[in-house]
Amino acid sequence: MANVRKAVSMKIEQTESFEPRNEKEKFLVKAFLSLKNEKEVANFLRDLLTLPEIEEFANRLEVVRLLFKGQSYKEIADKTKVSTTTVSRVSHWLFSGTSGYYKVINRLQKKK
Repeated sequence: MANVRKAVSMKIEQTESFEPRNEKEKFLVKAFLSLKNEKEVANFLRDLLTLPEIEEFANRLEVVRLLFKGQSYKEIADKTKVSTTTVSRVSHWLFSGTSGYYKVINRLQKKK
């Protein structure tokens, strides 16, 4: 648990970058940007994804929130019912990815 808490206080480093690879991916990004409120996003997600996919993405964001709180991988896996491998993968992208997770969780924390 101490290692995770130490990691949370470490600087988040953007080591990756992502650009949409084709017109379809660019269109997907623009689709999200076109939405104006929570209801529109929720409706779009439901049309775009299956319920299990929505749950999986929600679990990943919950993993990010719990990592930010300093919880251990085991505690997070138990609470979210995901594998510790998934927790590890999400942690990698949180601390060494494109900073997408960090920006979202940081902005949501500030709104509280």
